[in-house]
Amino acid sequence: MNELDVLDVLHVFCAADGDHGNTLGVVRDARAFPDPASRQALAAELGFSETVFVDDPERGVVDIYTPGLRLPFAGHPLVGAAWLLDLEAVNPPAGEVWARSDGEFTWITARAEWAPPRTLRQCASPAEVDALPAPPPGEGWLYAWAWEDEAAGRVRARAFPRRDDGIVEDEATGAAALLLTDRLGRALNITQGRGSQILTAPGPDGTIEIGGRVRLATPVPAARRISLMR
Repeated sequence: MNELDVLDVLHVFCAADGDHGNTLGVVRDARAFPDPASRQALAAELGFSETVFVDDPERGVVDIYTPGLRLPFAGHPLVGAAWLLDLEAVNPPAGEVWARSDGEFTWITARAEWAPPRTLRQCASPAEVDALPAPPPGEGWLYAWAWEDEAAGRVRARAFPRRDDGIVEDEATGAAALLLTDRLGRALNITQGRGSQILTAPGPDGTIEIGGRVRLATPVPAARRISLMR
């Protein structure tokens, strides 16, 4: 067994041309990392914004880690895992998350209360969002956004974890998009980071769909290759 046997690297929330997207590591056979300490160590070694460990590929039971902590819910890991495993539902610690594909986008259905807290800061213009330093001064998770076209629901956004774990800026953030959609109460087309695209749509029962394109990074980038022979 080597890293290519159990580790897939995906780009989630890609642009229409397949570029950009947030990098995600998916460990399809989590038995190689049976406890939280070993999973946290691998997530830190990989250095992706999130890494998913699949405990049950048929039921979609997954465990999500940033380089520094475990998450009960995160948007781009669940979209990526649903796409890779071709499942109708994934099960992180937060609860069952339904998934579907329309051929281009993979969608998950979630609730705003599952998302970790974020500070949502509205800026006056997309240019103001673009001009922010990485990271902006201050503490705590910041999602800076501005309307590109309010009537059309088009948003420009950038995300800054500001948690001292090596992730200076998060390229595409499903949980923050979920919270922004819940606050605004309308469907959004979000351009985040360098050019990633996130789509959202409120449901009639208080749920929100989050959708995006997913691409497989092949081969695993050389800078991220690791030996999984422990």
